[in-house]
Amino acid sequence: MRITKLGHACVRIEHDGTTVVIDPGVFTDPSAVDGVDAVLVTHEHPDHYLAAHLEAADAPVFTIEAVAAKIREDAPAVAERLTVVRPGESFDAGLPVRAVGELHAVIHPEFPRITNSGYVVDAGGTRVYHPGDALTGPGEEVDVLLCPVSAPWLKASEAIEFARAVRAPRNLAIHDRVYSEAGLGIIDAHMNAFLPKDGLEYARLADGADL
Repeated sequence: MRITKLGHACVRIEHDGTTVVIDPGVFTDPSAVDGVDAVLVTHEHPDHYLAAHLEAADAPVFTIEAVAAKIREDAPAVAERLTVVRPGESFDAGLPVRAVGELHAVIHPEFPRITNSGYVVDAGGTRVYHPGDALTGPGEEVDVLLCPVSAPWLKASEAIEFARAVRAPRNLAIHDRVYSEAGLGIIDAHMNAFLPKDGLEYARLADGADL
């Protein structure tokens, strides 16, 4: 099993000849979707969804209805490859996947909350959880948490407590283009001040690097 960090919230998960990509958005190089077997999209914000990336791939796309509606409008040719998933639904994207949660984290109480689905991907028995833009737990034990570390809706303490609550042995930082390198250094220090004490590993990787 191989996990490659590919820009902000995008990762590639490869296992036994199958490649699944999650959330190729505006901060993601177009090559992220080269040769993929499936694309998963958590929600409609442009840092997670870019129609051009979906048009560049031949792969089926699995996502929630709100994103599917945008795809039908933005990229009609992709619509025939769409599968809409619902909270708690398990499905086959080349690798077994389960949809988790329903709502984006609160950005501000006066902003309407959009829908969001996290995904637990089973890569040969190694379960990888991508929560999208939410702090909703996976509802099961997972081996790797793709943990958001910078966002307008997120505090450092919330990221720490989310990782502690999920208790994945390995935690890979995602959603990391919002802060400067100085800011990311601070969040890395905070995460490493707490998670290893609980026996949890934390890493933030450069784009293109593998976990």
